[in-house]
Amino acid sequence: MSMMPVPPLHLTEEQEAQLKGAHGPAVAMAMRVVVGIAQVKGATRLIDVEGVHIDSCLFHGQSGIDFVGKLVDAGARVRVPTTTNVGSVNLLHPELPARTPDIEADGTELMRLYGELGVEQTWTCAPYQLPDRPGFGAHVAWAESNAIVFANSVLGARTDRYGDFLDVCAAITGCAPLAGLHLDEERRATHHIDVTSISIDGEHVYPLLGYLVGQVVGTGVPVLTGLAGEPTEDDLRALGAAAACSGGVALFHIEGVTPECGQLSDVCDPTLIPTTVLTADDLTRAQDELTTATPHASVDAICLGTPHASLAQLRRVAHLLRHHDRTPRIPIWVNTGRFTADALAVDHPEDHAALVYAGVRVVTDTCTYLLPRLHDDWRTVMTDSAKWAYYGPANVGAQVVFASLEQCVTAAMAGGAGDGGLR
Repeated sequence: MSMMPVPPLHLTEEQEAQLKGAHGPAVAMAMRVVVGIAQVKGATRLIDVEGVHIDSCLFHGQSGIDFVGKLVDAGARVRVPTTTNVGSVNLLHPELPARTPDIEADGTELMRLYGELGVEQTWTCAPYQLPDRPGFGAHVAWAESNAIVFANSVLGARTDRYGDFLDVCAAITGCAPLAGLHLDEERRATHHIDVTSISIDGEHVYPLLGYLVGQVVGTGVPVLTGLAGEPTEDDLRALGAAAACSGGVALFHIEGVTPECGQLSDVCDPTLIPTTVLTADDLTRAQDELTTATPHASVDAICLGTPHASLAQLRRVAHLLRHHDRTPRIPIWVNTGRFTADALAVDHPEDHAALVYAGVRVVTDTCTYLLPRLHDDWRTVMTDSAKWAYYGPANVGAQVVFASLEQCVTAAMAGGAGDGGLR
């Protein structure tokens, strides 16, 4: 069988110097990885990146510690602004245990080592919530699926899918392969999704829609038409996070909404790509698939904020809690980033007080579906996150009820009876 020739990779003088060790062994090691991946991808050159978001700081095994440990020992430092994804340990609240004592120790060590590289220790899956986020057209190297799809789709920045080790190597070298979604042609839509017949009657529709879109397109690039209303950034990130889970979507377009798609023809020739029409029946199917608990199951806990809750979402939780004017009868846990939690306490003390009064557990640095269990007696969890619903059963062994945020808070007040009214 004949093989297509691999195009040559052309490096700049500075990149050649990095590869040959002019900037030390750590940079040379990182550049070897970047160059190797570039050759696999068929890239002809590397591109400078303005920033990096690292996912390698989440502990998956000894190899993660060994790799970054070797970089640290060789004197590595990041060259561009670099943020960190969630880790396996809640550093701010050590009373919340990691999966096992070994993971507690290893996860903490891995996070410590990344701190040695000079990264910004954000420990969030939502770097786009930080003050300095990439602008339209900016090339970055972001890992973590929901961060990737948000950067590409909502911000109009450009990042390919970056996984463990390549992300940190891009941070140390300041460059990445010019391939994948960095290229104009790779950002063209591969599937047309018509959602004209779907009514946006609540915020829960967006994650359900994303879940369906991911199932349809896999790792393709969808363009949605017929979306009613004006989705918020939180709506769009819920859609993207769900599509990244169910299908590996790294970029979506919405006609008249996302920055690269003023009209359908901007991103595709609709006569050349398949069209799928989604309906209300499809939304019902998605709800049924994400809800693994039996109908009318008693809910033991509420888990919100996956991806990490935004400031607007935290304030909405506080508003709903004040509306009920009493404390929840079952626990509410919310994942968010350190920066967002601090902003709530400093800039919106009345909302922060409402969460404290209600006993809401705010979890930073990690995610509740990464823990082995939330509590020994918790069997069924209600969530407004399609991502939590998708990963929770396998990761923590919980049965899931998917519902809107308002229905989650209502169920907490009622003591967890029922299924949120969506089934």
